[in-house]
Parts: sequence; structure tokens; C-alpha cells
Amino acid sequence: MARTPSNMLPLGTKAPDFKLRDTVSDKILSLSDLKGEKGTVVMFICNHCPFVIHVNPMISKLGKQYQAHGIGFVAISSNDVVNYPQDAPHLMKENAREMEYTFPYLYDESQEVAKAYDAACTPDFYLFNSGLELVYRGQLDDSRPGNGLPLTGSDLQDAMDAILTGKQVNIDQKPSIGCNIKWK
Repeated sequence: MARTPSNMLPLGTKAPDFKLRDTVSDKILSLSDLKGEKGTVVMFICNHCPFVIHVNPMISKLGKQYQAHGIGFVAISSNDVVNYPQDAPHLMKENAREMEYTFPYLYDESQEVAKAYDAACTPDFYLFNSGLELVYRGQLDDSRPGNGLPLTGSDLQDAMDAILTGKQVNIDQKPSIGCNIKWK
């Protein structure tokens, strides 16, 4: 199991736009279609990574909880499906339904979106404010497969709560750790 850290895109970076196919609805969706009124979470995940499998219950829970408060959520998989067929779009659709995602699960076949976000691993989390400026990037929390720490979502949750209450997001942010994106 590889342990690749986030690249930590500079805070304040404007969210790169995209248009990708949602594997669940089969619709082409853009960032403007998905952005939340108060903020937007863009996460790079995949089906097979043990780190993503570990956090899946929490990202599903946080999506349900925070979408109701004006935070948009979107998941993107950019993995090479030729060499990693378990991440193919039809299996992404199955995974999204099984995990009860309430947010789109987009397929970045060209890998251009992952490159635009400087994404490095799965999971990799980005939180943008209402103006689509990056205010948080990094880990969900300190829990990792096998480390015994409870899955809380506290790092991302604290950042979303700060946006919702009009407070400054803590700039002391830890990179996510996960499997590297499977580049072509």
C-alpha cells in the first residue's frame, strides 16, 4: 500500500473549472453546476484504494450533512482504468450507489482535472469558499487504515464549519495520505 501525500495546492488558488461525466446520472457536469452556495468540496477518490475504502463512510456522511447547509460536494476519479479496471466508470456507479453518495462521482478520463488541481493521492480533499477560492486542502482526519484512530472527518469538518460560521479557516493543514493517482 503506497503512502503518497497531497501536494498542498496554495491556499487562495481559484478552483480550476471542469466538465466531466457523472458516472451515476451519465450527465456532463461542470464546476458551476456543482458549486455550493457557501462552499464546495472537491475530492479525488477511487474505488480500489484502501485509504478511500477506509474513509468512504465518513465522506458519505459528511456529504449528506453539509450539502443541506450549502456546501457542494463532488468526487472525481482520475485513475487509469486500463491498468486499474476496478476503477472503471460502471464500477464507480455501483460504488456510488453502494456507499449512498448524495453527490456526483465524476470520471476524469483525460486526467487533466487531476493535473489542474495538482492532485497526488486518493483521497485528496479541497475545500473552496463561496468565491471558489481554496481555503482548505489536505486530510479528512488523522485516521488511516490500521492505525487504530477513529474516523471523525474532523479536519475537513472544522474547515467547513469555519466557512459556515464566517470564521477564518485554520491555515495549519496536514496533507492527506493515500494511494498515488494511477497516471497513464
